[in-house]
Amino acid sequence: MRVRHSRRWATCLVVTVAAGIPTGCGGAAQPSGEPVPGAPAAAEARPDAAAEEAAGKAALAAYSGYLAASGTASRRGDPRHPELARYAADPLLTRVRLAIREAKEHGAMRTGKLVSDPTVTSVDLASTPPTVEIQDCLDATGWRLVYAKDHRPVPGARGGRWLATATATRYPDGRWLISTSASHQDQPC
Repeated sequence: MRVRHSRRWATCLVVTVAAGIPTGCGGAAQPSGEPVPGAPAAAEARPDAAAEEAAGKAALAAYSGYLAASGTASRRGDPRHPELARYAADPLLTRVRLAIREAKEHGAMRTGKLVSDPTVTSVDLASTPPTVEIQDCLDATGWRLVYAKDHRPVPGARGGRWLATATATRYPDGRWLISTSASHQDQPC
């Protein structure tokens, strides 16, 4: 019975914490480089392209910061690690803190490194609030959930590579924070 419970919380922790750690899985279609006859030039068609590019860069910086902060907090077993709130917002912030606290209560911690190479899939500056969607292919083969006491692997915790998605939201103070994240372990990449 204890193993079954351990597997459930280990899976929850892997999904919750790893949801924020992506690597570009699949790719967007590449433009052919040839203009479409009768189509306006890119600068004319998208006067806000520079703003969208800046938003994408800021969102990716927030995402990278979120992954680093959640990794550090997971390794230390510190759900109140101050960097978490610098890069993540609710509901994600609460989910990550709960997962870290639950792992700590079960005597577990993270070791190793999570590899990420995220890409922006969409930018919506017209929405309220503005959002950026991020896709990642997380490589958790070196990111392990272990018991803190003896570093034995937690049963049910698995590594691998899978698709992850996240949403960055711009808040009224101008900061981009990661507000949602999902790990799609059924979609390898």
